[in-house]
Amino acid sequence: MDFRYGKNDWKTLRRGQENCYLLTNRKGGYSSMSMVGSCARNEHVLLMASVKAPNTWVQLVAKMEEVIAFKDKVVSLAAQEHVGYLSNQEGQRYLDGFSVDPFPRWSYLVEGLEMEKSVIMAYEENLVMVRYRMENHTTDNVVVRLRPWLRFTPKGTMPVKGQVFEVTGEAVKSNGYQLFHRTDGRLEMEEEVWKEDLYFEDDARDGREAIGTIFSNHSFVYELMPGEEREAHVIYSLDRGTQEPDEIVEEELSRLRRLQEQSGLRSRMGRHLVTAADRFVVDRESTGGRTIIAGYPFFGDWGRDTMIAVMGCCIAAGRKDDTESIFRTFMTYVRRGIMPNMFPEGDLPPMYNTVDASLLFIYAVYTYYLEFEDLDFVREAMPVMMEIVEWYKKGTDFRIRMEEDGLISAGEGYDQVTWMDVRIKDVLPTPRHGKPVEINAYWYNDLKVMEWFSKLTGLGDASAYGTLSEKVKVSFNEKFWNEEKGCLRDVVSGTSSDNQIRCNQIWAVSVPFGMLDKARERQVVETVYTHLYTPYGLRSLSPEDAEFRPSYGGLLWDRDLSYHQGTVWGFPLGGYYLAYLKVNGYSRTSMERVKRQLDMLEGTLREGCIGQIAEIFDEEDPSTSRGCFAQAWSVGELLRVFKALEHIPGVPGW
Repeated sequence: MDFRYGKNDWKTLRRGQENCYLLTNRKGGYSSMSMVGSCARNEHVLLMASVKAPNTWVQLVAKMEEVIAFKDKVVSLAAQEHVGYLSNQEGQRYLDGFSVDPFPRWSYLVEGLEMEKSVIMAYEENLVMVRYRMENHTTDNVVVRLRPWLRFTPKGTMPVKGQVFEVTGEAVKSNGYQLFHRTDGRLEMEEEVWKEDLYFEDDARDGREAIGTIFSNHSFVYELMPGEEREAHVIYSLDRGTQEPDEIVEEELSRLRRLQEQSGLRSRMGRHLVTAADRFVVDRESTGGRTIIAGYPFFGDWGRDTMIAVMGCCIAAGRKDDTESIFRTFMTYVRRGIMPNMFPEGDLPPMYNTVDASLLFIYAVYTYYLEFEDLDFVREAMPVMMEIVEWYKKGTDFRIRMEEDGLISAGEGYDQVTWMDVRIKDVLPTPRHGKPVEINAYWYNDLKVMEWFSKLTGLGDASAYGTLSEKVKVSFNEKFWNEEKGCLRDVVSGTSSDNQIRCNQIWAVSVPFGMLDKARERQVVETVYTHLYTPYGLRSLSPEDAEFRPSYGGLLWDRDLSYHQGTVWGFPLGGYYLAYLKVNGYSRTSMERVKRQLDMLEGTLREGCIGQIAEIFDEEDPSTSRGCFAQAWSVGELLRVFKALEHIPGVPGW
């Protein structure tokens, strides 16, 4: 998809900073800046390298400033907000157009000089290229200086005066890092300049550190004669490279085209989401396999997020090898039936504080088999899946265990083991200790999956899985159904929060093997739609609830209190659409309705991080994205819906 913007989108600097682009490199490194070319938040940088995949990040090049010297004036194209606003740079006044397809591209017209700028990131390398096409329509020589602004510090930190930057004809060295540069311009040393007053409005709103620092001491210089047209480039990489600019561009374009073809998707938005999903599939150096970054720019790879996102970002996208690699990464680290929730960097062991990652893994393997029909891999995974079921039955860490009624209970004390996992010191806004609704929906679904896989592979006891699943089904209907509200209880714990109307119940309908009869499934979908549905996601709590908090912002305490108490989340929307299609028998009318609603997604693809779907959205009727500006499970779950629709014949317009 081609996303285009014009001058009306940056009438003010602040407005122009509402949107950004995102490029990634499979190593966890990325490039992301606002559409006016500014650093609008701490994590906005031209090159965020990952020195150890996926998330040992180092911010190297913050931005590239274009300074144009005419016969009688000098113009900077830099756009940047500064503390106090008096020294704000307003280079966006010369910006005529901005687009992303698939690379960000800026078009400037300055006093007769035409300049087009693009940024490309290479796959599998910490390499970013800034490329220009310039044409001098004036009658005098014009000198263009490309001035890089540097940091060379770990992500989240800033350089301080006294940090030395050594520049040679092939590299910049500072703070123990070395970055190679290749250019067709002339390197010239400049006066050393420190800017310590960059202001990040997005971070200030969220209570994060909102002041940044950058440094510069050199430029790459080009001189254009009257009427001359030329191209220019600066390539930064952690390793010496030999690729020419055209090769870098064509290789990445070809790779993205192959991904779209491999997915088999036909719809324009579905094919776009395939490339959006690609941004999250990365290497994990410590395990030698693939994993999924949960969200940019804040998160690493988490077990729960990975097992949800893999079903869309990899399986629905036709990425068989990557799916298997991700599964093997997490299968290796199963402990007492629990998959890791997080892989810390360094020598620290994985963290296992999740009840749902293991259950979602079995669900994901089932989805994998339906897509790729590879029974050999199912046989490989069966011992791990059998181990998970057995540990959940007899009880394991974090008080995860099967109760007498066959249902799964989890959590105690200050443990937060579902996705609603916020803990603020000794305050748990959404404790959910007891029997969470989605956990037991996954549990039943997994027992039916295991019954089926046992019959296919001859491994395990199919009869035992089937018998237990029937017990779970009876207990679930007895204890979770809330006749008064026509929906499912969120938790069975004996507390007042049990009957809150939350989005978690939608997965009891969307899973392949559900426990409710058709009438109850329909009631759940209708209740979720009435209380929780928005075009960009589902509210995490009904607005009618006394604890409902629609706004996400302010200090960390305020943000965490509202995180799961009404904030709109993107990823449950996929479960809603799959559930809606299911209860309506995949009728033509229901599919056309879903397609119309999905068309509204283009609005959120244009907002925030261009071409991506954010983690959360603010306000009761959302219009502004918050949290991570690009979230793997938000993209993946919607991609699953597009895949499901295209597997059903007769849907018009696909």
